[in-house]
Amino acid sequence: MQTLPLKSILFGEFLGTLVLILLGDGVVAAVQLQFQDAPANWIVITTGWALAVTLGVYVSGRLSGGHLNPAVTLALASRGEVAWAHVLPYCLAQFAGAFCGALLVYADYASAFSAFEAANQLVRGTMSEGKLLGPAAGGAGVFATYPAFDRIWGNVLSEFLGTCMLLVGVRAVTDRKNASPGMNLEPVLVGLVVWAIGLSLGGLTGYAINPARDFGPRLASMVLGWGPSVFQSHQSYFWIPLLVPVLGGVVGIWVYDVMIHGNLPSVEDPKADSSPSRPDVLD
Repeated sequence: MQTLPLKSILFGEFLGTLVLILLGDGVVAAVQLQFQDAPANWIVITTGWALAVTLGVYVSGRLSGGHLNPAVTLALASRGEVAWAHVLPYCLAQFAGAFCGALLVYADYASAFSAFEAANQLVRGTMSEGKLLGPAAGGAGVFATYPAFDRIWGNVLSEFLGTCMLLVGVRAVTDRKNASPGMNLEPVLVGLVVWAIGLSLGGLTGYAINPARDFGPRLASMVLGWGPSVFQSHQSYFWIPLLVPVLGGVVGIWVYDVMIHGNLPSVEDPKADSSPSRPDVLD
């Protein structure tokens, strides 16, 4: 297997995550700022995110494995797929890509944000009863996730289940022992996994299932004028999509490995035990 410099791999994670957020937050901006009353908005959003994941993985997959998500990186590290010394650089590249992707979404939709705020008579960062005032969390909901209900443990469960299913699904479609379709189709199937999670489990919390996807854009929204309210709103909800997906991802990957991968018949391919492909890293 070809050995790549770590910086090349980090470029892949940065750009792949930037693409993920640019297209994912972009579809949320289109729906929430311009087409609030259109039918089937949730299907549009979940489809947009699925396609964003697909393209992000295609962009970065050959360089870095297309993690785009600290929960994925940590889950793979827990089973030896990523060196622990490289986990922090991977995660920093993902957070940076998410932050920059959110800035690009704002640059593209700046006029729509202004019109949205004028139409709803909103002042950025204004809170009422502990929540950002206005639809779509006053516009900040374009960038980060805010829960439908203020139930801490219910929201924890929702993010845990979503990320757990993400890693079960990712392992299933990339496991060479389990009739994997091949690397050229893996990004499409990963996108379908995210689509299924969004449609089935995403309504309660907005299915961040990715610390970088939520925290990077949330930080960008703070810089863009919403201020510290984005971390205070909804009972300081931000910690749930930042921390819970990490646990859900590790549990999900080991549930798959123990219950499915470990019980599959062996195959002649010496690479049959590999899960999502990643390059060897040269420091």
